[in-house]
Amino acid sequence: MKYSNGYVSDLLSAIEIIPNYSKLNNCKILVTGSTGMIGSAIIDVLLTLNEKYYLNINIYAASRNKNSVYERFENRENLFYVNYDANEPINSNIVFDYIIHAASNSSPDLYLKEPVETMTANIIGLKNIFDYALDKECRRILYISSSEVYGKKATIESHTEDNYGFVDILSVRSCYPVAKRAAETLCISYSNEYGIESVIVRPGHIYGPTATKKDTRVASLFAREAAIGGQIILKSSGTQLRSYCYSIDCATAIITVLINGKNGEAYNISNKDSIVTISEMAKSFAKAGGIKVEYDIPNEVEKQSFNPMDNSSLNSKKIESLGWQALTDMDEGAKHTVENIRINL
Repeated sequence: MKYSNGYVSDLLSAIEIIPNYSKLNNCKILVTGSTGMIGSAIIDVLLTLNEKYYLNINIYAASRNKNSVYERFENRENLFYVNYDANEPINSNIVFDYIIHAASNSSPDLYLKEPVETMTANIIGLKNIFDYALDKECRRILYISSSEVYGKKATIESHTEDNYGFVDILSVRSCYPVAKRAAETLCISYSNEYGIESVIVRPGHIYGPTATKKDTRVASLFAREAAIGGQIILKSSGTQLRSYCYSIDCATAIITVLINGKNGEAYNISNKDSIVTISEMAKSFAKAGGIKVEYDIPNEVEKQSFNPMDNSSLNSKKIESLGWQALTDMDEGAKHTVENIRINL
């Protein structure tokens, strides 16, 4: 990926607000899902920490496809490839200090197409990671969960980490939130039974230039349409309230929790300045691309992939208590996302 000036500037600003980043000095960190939107942003942040502060962090990008890793990052110093399949044990002898598990289907169309794989990558994949960490005596695991664990509830208040709603366990669409819930309990279970440290993050709706071309989440689709001067078509009134967070801010939040979070606890990732409706998010991307938002009625197939939560906004006070803050609001994030996509077209 080519980096726009805005993206580079975002990286340099973001690393400054990671509390106690020097704890990562000389560490070995494995990142699964390394070419995905969140995983690749994490690696970009870690590489930037190395380049600016000479931390000598050895970063291991786990993926099934070696070419995809090197196409994304090229040959960067301190970056290594690890062949990885979430449903198979990790084939390595490296003693990682930290493991960040970001590998999972993350687009609603994939939930419906591959519900079994969505569940196994989160549950079996995480078990494989814990078993490896137990054998190699790794320091800590960070599991990337989702705001969808909160389920549906009638409230105008943002979700706090201890307040859960309803998830229909007999809906195929629920393969994602149910797998995330089960995986979180698996983290606590391994910690309780085997003493392995773990922390959990629950991102809201993440967007940014690190999204892959195959990403079909709404914000990613809108960003690409804005970049090419196409059409942003909203398949609803867009009144659902969401917590949006720029991918670099999400990455710094994850690294903050990794080194500062309390063992066995979960932290929301949310930019308090980007809690907006889907319609407002669409307008931010339309503004960045110089186009307009159009509205259309969804068909029945499209409705099946919709998030059933009318309000999935997240309370960010807990993670902010660690010293983290988001730097990029919705308008600025949309602008930098569109700029970066355009130079990579």
